[in-house]
Amino acid sequence: MKSVIIKVVLLLTAVFFKALLVQGQLPGQRTYCNPMDIDYKYNFEQLNERISYRSAADPVIVNHQGEYYLFATISGGYWHSMDMVSWKYIVPSRWPFEDMCAPAALSVRDTLFLFQSTFEQRPILYSVEPEKGQLDFYNRWLPRLPKDIGPWDPAIFHDPDTDRWFMYWGSSNVYPIFGAELDYSKRLAYKGEYKPLFWLDQYQHGWERFGPNHSDPIKPFMEGAWMTKYNGRYYLQYGAPGTEYNVYANGTYVGKDPLGPFEYAPYNPFSYKPGGFVQGTGHGNTFQDNFGNYWNTGTPWIAVNWNFERRIAMFPAGFDKDDQLYATTRFGDLPHYLPTRKWQDPNEPFTGWMLLSYRKPVTASSVQDTMRAGKVTDENPRTFWVAKHNKAGETLTLDLQAEQEVRAVQVNYTDYKSDIFDNNPEKVYTQFKLHTSRDGKKWDLLADLTREPRRDRACAYVELPEAVRARYVRYQHVYVGAPQLAISDFRVFGKGTGQAPATPGGLQVVRQKDQRNADISWERVPGAVGYNILWGIGPDKLYQAYQIWDDQPNKLELRALNAGVPYYFAIEAFNENGVSKVSEVTGKR
Repeated sequence: MKSVIIKVVLLLTAVFFKALLVQGQLPGQRTYCNPMDIDYKYNFEQLNERISYRSAADPVIVNHQGEYYLFATISGGYWHSMDMVSWKYIVPSRWPFEDMCAPAALSVRDTLFLFQSTFEQRPILYSVEPEKGQLDFYNRWLPRLPKDIGPWDPAIFHDPDTDRWFMYWGSSNVYPIFGAELDYSKRLAYKGEYKPLFWLDQYQHGWERFGPNHSDPIKPFMEGAWMTKYNGRYYLQYGAPGTEYNVYANGTYVGKDPLGPFEYAPYNPFSYKPGGFVQGTGHGNTFQDNFGNYWNTGTPWIAVNWNFERRIAMFPAGFDKDDQLYATTRFGDLPHYLPTRKWQDPNEPFTGWMLLSYRKPVTASSVQDTMRAGKVTDENPRTFWVAKHNKAGETLTLDLQAEQEVRAVQVNYTDYKSDIFDNNPEKVYTQFKLHTSRDGKKWDLLADLTREPRRDRACAYVELPEAVRARYVRYQHVYVGAPQLAISDFRVFGKGTGQAPATPGGLQVVRQKDQRNADISWERVPGAVGYNILWGIGPDKLYQAYQIWDDQPNKLELRALNAGVPYYFAIEAFNENGVSKVSEVTGKR
């Protein structure tokens, strides 16, 4: 009788977990993966050119009364979440006809404030029930600033210690970041004169140079202001040098007063991710979760259809014992744990689930033209597979080449020759199934996204309730709203059954005559899939990471350094089985 009861319990448990995987993620999901899995909206700005793509950028995540609200460029509304992973899209009661670019959002007591980028007169909105989408006018007609001054890319800041209000803004390669005090007694109208706060200096700050890997002499752009107060000091964040490249990053100036003077932080950029699948971290905000952990958001670039085709990412962040602001982008495009308590270590949220799919062989049920299946494992969002027909039953079958422990899967779609400009939820949604096999013959259902509620998932992340041993992972297509079935990357995460690589040796770092640059080389490690170059302004402050694949040259010209600032460097290797120990830290360079 006891054995019968145990079998029934096990059967019911299996049925329960399968039911929970209806949408590919569990209630109480423990992890997330960048790019964030939200229902990105189709952009209308290139409608007349018939260029269709999904995008979101310039994110602001606000913790309002213990719940989270996400605002982004050209999204027609905003998102609400209780847990930072399940984001419900909200169409508000009022919204600008031209939509919002780089909105300012702020929570103060029971009120959430919202303001769009503009060079004209526009209202400040507010809500005491943002979860219901109720927006009303706070200041119906904020006065206009002089021509070309803005406020574009605004941020509103309330100092809780002094009860003073401020606005910061700027988006230009001509003008600086500006700041002005606001008058709360006049519904946040400008109080006194606005003032310039700081400019870019690409001649001293290597990371502020424009172009891929900071290689273009074009004058760089500065934008995306955000203010954070910590330990009595004011950290005025900004994005540079341009959103359309891999080196888009966040820096900060620090001052003792909300309007300065400000000093450049020598550890800039504090959030930087030029390598890997997700590239670019610039123009976001810094916020705290319900456990007191800091996060920094940013804007990775896609740029398949348009230079400003982008996604959203969030990274663990914080302040160290010396009040240095940092964001942890090491393995920033692999699964991370959601917060359940206050972290003690900035790398603590990383799950240790490694990428199992890099350059692994994959076969497709059909291929359109030269859009071959092998592109879905190259970790490049700008290359993609296209099926011959967008129909249910099309498949991608990935061979991990050995049995591995699979923990999560991410499917990243591409808008190839799309014709969608209207985000109609009856048409625009994503459905697929995932299967696994040990031998390529017997297949087990891993996840099923075909049931209600429907939503669009351009970066669909599916966490499994427990590890599944498999050699083969299959994507089975059901539905996407676009005319073409196109997938840029079919990413599988988990743990290999072999050994982590050895620590790389032979790390050499030579600062060039132009101190903004350094030449870095190292010895390859057998069995490594890639390497992280780590650096910072102290041996215990190696917060920056540059990911390099093993099939790339084992050298790097790092062009993101600040002239006159000494740095320390180290390196680690990784593969699908884990991460090596970090090498010995170099002396000052």
